[in-house]
Amino acid sequence: MTLCPCGSGNPYSECCEQIISGGRTATTAEQLMRARYSAYVFAMMDFVFESTHPDHRQGYDHAGTKAWAETAEWLGLEIIGTKRGGADDSTGEVEFIANFSENGERRQHHEVGQFQRKEDCWYFTEGQMVRQKPLAVTKLGRNAPCSCGSGLKYKKCCGK
Repeated sequence: MTLCPCGSGNPYSECCEQIISGGRTATTAEQLMRARYSAYVFAMMDFVFESTHPDHRQGYDHAGTKAWAETAEWLGLEIIGTKRGGADDSTGEVEFIANFSENGERRQHHEVGQFQRKEDCWYFTEGQMVRQKPLAVTKLGRNAPCSCGSGLKYKKCCGK
């Protein structure tokens, strides 16, 4: 039994393979996202193309995408959250992180993907990369307690 690379914990043959092969359709936007990730793992670019909404296929580089999918080492999918995208919705959003290694370097593809249901089939429409938030720096005043926990004022401790 081969576990599905989408991270569901289910056998591949009972999970994403059914959607990729056309045996059944994804009933939620998240199911389609998981199947698309599995398609990248197995370099099944026809499914990636076909599961992209027809209005959003322009500029798709089939050969380049396939070459990238084949050379990457796929390390796992994390679903961060979903908005809508259920069986009764017409649109959905899935935030995810696809972990992979490229040329020996670990990388993450963090994206919020948009999905639309058309004639009972879910399609990926577009994605927006999620950028890391900058670290928040709190400036200490000279007379504030020192952040090191010494109990002294900042100016008499680490602020010297």
